[in-house]
Amino acid sequence: MHDHAHHHHAAEASRARLTTALVLILGFMAVEVVAGILADSLALLSDAAHMLTDAGAIALALVAARLAQRPARGGFTFGLGRAEILSALVNGVTLVALAAVILVEGIQRLVDPPTVEGAPVLVVALVGVVVNVVATGVLAGADRSSLNVEGAFQHVLTDLFAFIATAIAGVVILTTGFGRADGIAALLVAALMLRSGWGLLRESGRVLLEASPRGVDPNEVGRALASEPHVVEVHDLHVWEVTSGMPSLSAHVTVGAGCDVQTHRRRLADLLSERFGIEHTTLQVEARHEGPLAIEPLHPGQRAG
Repeated sequence: MHDHAHHHHAAEASRARLTTALVLILGFMAVEVVAGILADSLALLSDAAHMLTDAGAIALALVAARLAQRPARGGFTFGLGRAEILSALVNGVTLVALAAVILVEGIQRLVDPPTVEGAPVLVVALVGVVVNVVATGVLAGADRSSLNVEGAFQHVLTDLFAFIATAIAGVVILTTGFGRADGIAALLVAALMLRSGWGLLRESGRVLLEASPRGVDPNEVGRALASEPHVVEVHDLHVWEVTSGMPSLSAHVTVGAGCDVQTHRRRLADLLSERFGIEHTTLQVEARHEGPLAIEPLHPGQRAG
């Protein structure tokens, strides 16, 4: 029970950290949109768009974390743990979509660059670097094992690089008057967004398609089970993840004749939890019959096999 309380406490702390980061980011984003419009800087606006998805990532992470804490009820026998994965999926989709918009706009700007005010771009970008360093620090302390929190963290981290690119663009515009630097920085930001968006889509897709958790090789698990003494064969082996950090396994195991099925089931379950960290296992263990079957005929004159 102590462990559960500890886990709950960790979740609470993670939520507090996520909330802090969210407030920081939303506040700064508003400033940035205004500055971007006034300075006519696509780099600032694309950073702001990226920050919006950060805020979305964090808000979804908060909602999902709260849902995931709920006990299993009604038809939702696994609880709502998958809400976290759906949140990561939505984040991935929005990142990719926004990146596409910025890429199109950025390319237009390279062809026909508008005049961009360098000073506000530089100042706002530098403040953005600070805000993101703080937010990154806050989130780094949260529970990163969850794909959800990890997703929010990745967002803020890529944002940090985006702001550095924008700050450099600001310096370039101020020193050389090269207006295209803004568009180039915006394209860099879009590339970063695509990268993190694709990562989130890939990871959440794995979970939604019931792939085995990363780092767990089903063949290896099957071999480990099959090599236990008295085990004759293992089939219908499934390993999947309900949500980050909640791997599940089900398998059909046949053991030698005359074995105690329950003892074997317990032993195999212990093996899975110790070696592979899989706590949630459903094992169907059956003893194999050896030799001729002695089944009484049901009707006289009819041999049962």
